[in-house]
Formats: sequence, C-alpha cells, structure tokens
Amino acid sequence: MITWGISANSHDAALAVFSEDGLEFASHAERFSGVKNDPHLNSKLIDYAKQWGEPDEVIWYERPFRKTLRQLRAGQGWLYNENNIKRYLKGYGITAPIKYTSHHHSHAAAGYYTSPFSDATVVCIDSIGEFETLTVWEGTNDVLKKKYSQGYPNSVGLWYSAMTQRVGLKPNEDEYILMGMAAYGDPGRFWWDMYDMIEYIDGAEVKYTHNLHRGCRWWKPGLTSEQDMFDIAAATQKCYEFTLEQILKWAEKNTKSRNLVLMGGCALNCSANHLAYKYFDNVWIMPNPGDAGSAIGCVLAHKKEHMEMNHVYTGYNIEGEYPVDKLIKELKNTGIAGVANGRAEFGPRALGNRSLLADPRGADIKDRVNDIKQRQRFRPFAPVILSEHYDEHFDGRANEYMQFTARCKHPDLYPAIVHKDGTSRVQVVPKNNSGIRSLLEHWYETTGCPMLLNTSLNIKGKPMINNLTDAQEFAKMYKVKVYTNND
Repeated sequence: MITWGISANSHDAALAVFSEDGLEFASHAERFSGVKNDPHLNSKLIDYAKQWGEPDEVIWYERPFRKTLRQLRAGQGWLYNENNIKRYLKGYGITAPIKYTSHHHSHAAAGYYTSPFSDATVVCIDSIGEFETLTVWEGTNDVLKKKYSQGYPNSVGLWYSAMTQRVGLKPNEDEYILMGMAAYGDPGRFWWDMYDMIEYIDGAEVKYTHNLHRGCRWWKPGLTSEQDMFDIAAATQKCYEFTLEQILKWAEKNTKSRNLVLMGGCALNCSANHLAYKYFDNVWIMPNPGDAGSAIGCVLAHKKEHMEMNHVYTGYNIEGEYPVDKLIKELKNTGIAGVANGRAEFGPRALGNRSLLADPRGADIKDRVNDIKQRQRFRPFAPVILSEHYDEHFDGRANEYMQFTARCKHPDLYPAIVHKDGTSRVQVVPKNNSGIRSLLEHWYETTGCPMLLNTSLNIKGKPMINNLTDAQEFAKMYKVKVYTNND
C-alpha cells in the first residue's frame, strides 16, 4: 500500500510517500522545480516519488470546499474550480482515490504523531487554514481532540505576514528576515502603536482592529528609512512574543499535559520559541512545522499512530561517502565550502546535507558568505556544533533542528555566527553516524574549534540545491567549491 500525502495549490508545495514500512520520502516541490516557495507540484518531483510505486491513495492536507467558502467570504471570489483537487491532481497524472483532512488537523497530527510524547498539549498558530487561524488540541494515547479554535479574519500569522510586507519584504516567505531585522531596532519606539492593532486578547483569543489579509501598507506610511524598518520589525517581534505568551498561558491552564507540541508557520520563529519552556516542561516542534510539513501530517491524521522522526533527511539522494577530507582541506584553505551529499533535508533549514559551511572564527566570513548568497549584510548565520561542546560556548535552549536561539558565551571568538543581539540559532549534533557529525569531529581534531557556520546552499530568492547538476551550477556561478562525495 503506497500512500501519498500532498500539500499544494497554495504555497510551498510538498509531497510525502508512505509505504507499509513507514515514511519513505518527503520533499518540497521547490527543490525539483527551482522556483522558490513553489505552490504547485511538478513532474520531476512526481517521477522521483514514483520509485516507491504508484500511489494507491492520496491524502490531501486541507478541505477544499471549506477553503472555497472562506475565500468567498474574504472577497476573493468563487474559486471552486481552482480548488477542484481531483482535477488538479489529474493534471499531474495522479488518479488515485483522494481523502481529505482539515488544515489545522494536519498541522496538529504532524506535530503530535512525530513527537516523543504519548500525551501532549498541541498549539497550532499560522496565517489561515480553511477558516481556522489558531487551534489548541490535546493528544492522549494517539487520539487528538480539539480544545479551542479561533477563526478568520483574526490571525496572528496574517498580522505577522502583514508587518513583513510593511517593512518591504515578501509576505509568506520573508518572515524570518523580519525576525532577523528585529535585533537592529528599538522595540519601544512603536510598541504601543503596534499593540493598538490588537483589539483585545482574552485567553487564547486574539482579535485585531483590522482585517490584515491584504497587508497593511497603510500603517504609518511616513516611515520609510532603514532604521524605521528595523524599529517596526523590533516592535513586531516584541508584540508577537507577548501574544504567544498569552496563548501559551491559556494552553497551560486549560490542558492537562506538561508536554507541548508547537506547530504552524509561527513555530518557525526561533527567537520566540524559548518562551514555551516558561509554561511547559518539554517542547517538541516538528522540524518542518509549516504547510509543507502537512504532507506528512495529513497522512498521520488518518493513520492515527506515532512514527519515529529522528532525522529530516528524506529528500533527493546524492549517493557517495560524505566528503569530510575534501571539506576540511577547503575550509582550511579558503574558509568556505559547500556540501551536497546524501538525502536532502525536508524543511526550511539546511542541516548538513545541502549546506554552505564556513570557519566561524574569521572576522570577514559573515560578509563573504552573505555576499555569496546575495543577502543583506545584517542577516545572521547559524552555527552547527558538537553536542558535547555546546555548554562551553552557548547558554540557552538548542536542538538538532535550529529551532531556538541561545546566547553565545564567546562572541569575540566566533563573530560569524553571532547576531546583533548576541544570540545564535544553534544546531546541535549528537553522537551519531551522520556526515556532518564526522566532519565536525575531524574539524575539531584539526583546529580545536568544535563548530562551523552552517547555512543553506542557495542564494537569496532561490531554493536549496537538490541534485548533482544543481551543485555543479552553483559552484560555477558563485565561485564556491561544492563537494558531493569523496570520489
């Protein structure tokens, strides 16, 4: 029995393949099409997925008719034909029977059924799914029950995306850049003005004074300078953290479990995620908590059973031995090297298999890497570190998936991986058999440095490279050595 889970026809499409043995493959469509945040499937992705067999059934991540009704209410028109999923999939040659689940159920299932918890409180915060924008669930012995639901147009996610647009970035894509900008701003300058956009917060319910589905370019149009944008970003981040705390407080008081699963696109806000530990003892954030992760979540919502998720390397496979020796040599010679080896990561962050790596100690490394990636120079980079050395260099929460920020204890020694506010989004690598673990071990033996700068192997506005051809083109175009194996 081959089951395909699909999230598509909106933004950041993804496909997951399940066999009787469990999850076999999961990838973003953008990795195969080369189109950043690609909303649609493509033939290359589908052909690759078919190596596990034709699908016997397809699970779709949301309910299209309810979505159509919400779009009508939102003034987008009657989009029934656009939401005809049977016809949509047939256009890609997919004719298997289709089952559906709701958008937030897909989020909740993706988080709960991949978590290490048999009992958990599940909080899902995103822009919108059908009508729901925020839900709280209880998971017990593989059964999910909804405790609370908030509906459109009041949405924490839509508000954050609207502010992303206001500072000149692309909504539903560049929210993480706004989060980085916040460190350069004064949150107090616009705090009260920002808070005035919230009509009230009552428990988990957050109501806004305006429908922000179409953005908020109208908000304070006289603010145009770079520092204005930084200050707006700082106030946005502060207001989000305040709002998140109110939601978590309500969840803590109204659910039984002290284990938290945090899901939805807002769970990618690594600067705020540490707040969860103020109210819960243990926290799990699925490594791909946004809509793409629902390609897995919609299947688990139907299976109603836990699956082990101890890594995210489920994408396209570049075979061969991890090129440790070549990477060490290049890093020592030039300070920067790319790697594309093994199965690609499923999620928004490179975790060692499609990474641009650098020596974090160089004073000019941050600017050099940002220039290669064609990004704004204020943008921060993350470190990847051997787990046994984490406490020597950082203070705060961290895990294997870069989901929290921690304070760097020695920013003067590692300037390339420390943000303006003194924090780093750390990837901790435990003792395992991964390629990135082996590389770090040899790097430490050679240099005495237990970490590397780790960022995704792409440039701004493009998806991470996927296959050998992508790696070769990247190396040629951006003058960076990219190693795929030890051959």
